[in-house]
Amino acid sequence: MPMPTMTLSISCPDQRGLVAKLAQFVYRYNGNIVHADHHTDAVAGIFLSRLEWELEGFEIPRDQIATTFINYAQREKIFTSWQGVRWQLRASDIPYRLAIWVSRQDHCLWDLLLRQRAGDLFAEIPLIISNHEHLRPIAEQFGIDFHYIPVTPETKPLAEAKQLQLLKDYRIDLVVLAKYMQVLSPEFIEAFPQVINIHHSFLPAFAGANPYHRAYERGVKIIGATAHYATVDLDEGPIIEQAVVPVSHRDTVADLIRKGKDLERVVLARAVRLHLQNRILVYGNRTAVFA
Repeated sequence: MPMPTMTLSISCPDQRGLVAKLAQFVYRYNGNIVHADHHTDAVAGIFLSRLEWELEGFEIPRDQIATTFINYAQREKIFTSWQGVRWQLRASDIPYRLAIWVSRQDHCLWDLLLRQRAGDLFAEIPLIISNHEHLRPIAEQFGIDFHYIPVTPETKPLAEAKQLQLLKDYRIDLVVLAKYMQVLSPEFIEAFPQVINIHHSFLPAFAGANPYHRAYERGVKIIGATAHYATVDLDEGPIIEQAVVPVSHRDTVADLIRKGKDLERVVLARAVRLHLQNRILVYGNRTAVFA
């Protein structure tokens, strides 16, 4: 394991001196900064920052860093107002706990599980939820609890209540929709907003169902995949990662689907890794990705 670090992520109204003041907080307590990324959205007037430092030698016990930072920020008047300030601290040696949700397609599920087993994704995956039984053998092969929760329009509220309870019981930090072919309700998103979805097109093109068929009908020359945070608006959440591949008039719908699946695996894995490394800051319906 590499040396543990702490990451401070902040988005707030822009003002002078923020970079210096944040760095001074780390320096004051003998911290060694290993990564510092900042961005200002001049149109929105938003400042975004990701500051990562080594915990070895840092003079504040990790369970007291948050309180110390709040006191420091108030004392040094880092922010003219706390209104609009969003911040998070996360230690690198504490893995996120993921729940992977699937339907019948298995390509993204296999990819995530193999990457996690190989150490490419530093996370725990204690739970897989599906609205079909088809992929239970994969969960059993990896020793992961599998919960089958069928969903119909009539049973959706009850199904989502069961899903939310499972997320609480398993102490889940992030839900990954790995080709889970159901739309989450606004009530679910409000209760658990930390959800990453993979969509099989280069959004905002071909949102919704059957994007490869629609792309074929339009004779497109590229197809893509998009990983984004799920919101109440279908396929319109903040985009994390995208990729494209060229196609031609010779490609059938089946060819587009095959090529698209390859993209989906890679794009979803990249998005999940960025989240696990605390490299994504969301503001409005946009993201700053400090990759």
